[in-house]
Amino acid sequence: MHDLEVVDFLAEEVSLFGVSCIGSRGMTGQLPQQWLSRASDGLMLKTALEDVGGDAKAVVSYLRDDLAAFLELHIEQGPVLETTQSDIGIVTAIAGISRFEIILEGRADHAGTTPMQQRCDALVAAARLVLDINQYAINQAAMPGHFTATVGEFDIEPNAANVVPAQARLLIDARAEYGDDMQHFALWLDAASVSVASSHGVRIAGVTRLSDNSACPSNDHVVSHLEQTCQKLGASYCRLASGAGHDAAWLSKIAPTAMIFVPSRGGRSHTPDESTETSEITLGAAVLYQAVISLDEALSKPNAI
Repeated sequence: MHDLEVVDFLAEEVSLFGVSCIGSRGMTGQLPQQWLSRASDGLMLKTALEDVGGDAKAVVSYLRDDLAAFLELHIEQGPVLETTQSDIGIVTAIAGISRFEIILEGRADHAGTTPMQQRCDALVAAARLVLDINQYAINQAAMPGHFTATVGEFDIEPNAANVVPAQARLLIDARAEYGDDMQHFALWLDAASVSVASSHGVRIAGVTRLSDNSACPSNDHVVSHLEQTCQKLGASYCRLASGAGHDAAWLSKIAPTAMIFVPSRGGRSHTPDESTETSEITLGAAVLYQAVISLDEALSKPNAI
C-alpha cells in the first residue's frame, strides 16, 4: 500500500515574474537556479519566495523520486464536456505551448497626405498575418489532435491616429497536442511572415520563438484506471487533451500521471462567469477517490506500470 499525499502547489498561474507552476516545477527539479533572479518592480523571485516562508534553495534543488502516481482534478476550462454531454473528461495529454514574437517594420508617413498605394503600413501587414494565423489554426484544429493559435498581444508604433504605423509587434500563443503539429506551424509561420511582409512592402525585423514547452502525454495505465472508475460509477466520460497548462504537466516527467476534468458552464474560465455545479465537482471527487484506491492496489503489484 502507498501513502496518500494531498498537495496544494504554489503559483500555478503565471506569476508577476513570468513563471508558472512554481511549486510543481520546484517539487520535480525543473525550476532553473537562474530564475530566482527574475524581478518584478525590483522584487526578485527568490525574495518573494522567502517572504512567504519558502526555502528558495530547496525549490531549485529538490526532486521527488518516490511518487508511484499523480492524479489531478480540475475544471475543464472549455466547452467540450458540455458539448459532448459528458460528466467527466479524462485527459490524454497536456498540450505543448510555444510563444512567438513577430515584429514587422514599415514606414511612418502622414496619414492624410500619403497616397494609399504608396504606403508601407506595418499594421495592415500585421492584420493580414493575424487573419492567416487564425485560418491556419482553424484548418489544423479540424485534424486529429488539439491545436490552437492566438494573437493575444499587439503593439503599434507610433500609435497615433494621423501617422501610418511604422511598426507592429505580435505575440502569438500556439498550443498543440502533437509535437509535429507545432513544428509544422513554426515553419509555416516563418514562411507566412516573409510572404506577407513582401506583399505589403514592409520588412520582418524579427521572428522569435520566445518559449517552447513540449506536450505531456498522460500515462496509458492511469488513464485506463480512470475509464474503469467512470464505468464503475456510471459516469459518462470522454477523452480529450488539455489546452491549458497544469501542474500535472511537470509531475508527468517524474511519475505516471493523468487528469480528471469536470464541466465548465459555457466553457467559461478566468472570468467572473466561471462556474461548475457542486454535483459535478462531487462526481469528479468520487472518480478521483475511487481511482486512487484502484491505483493503490494495482501499483502494489510487481511491474504494475
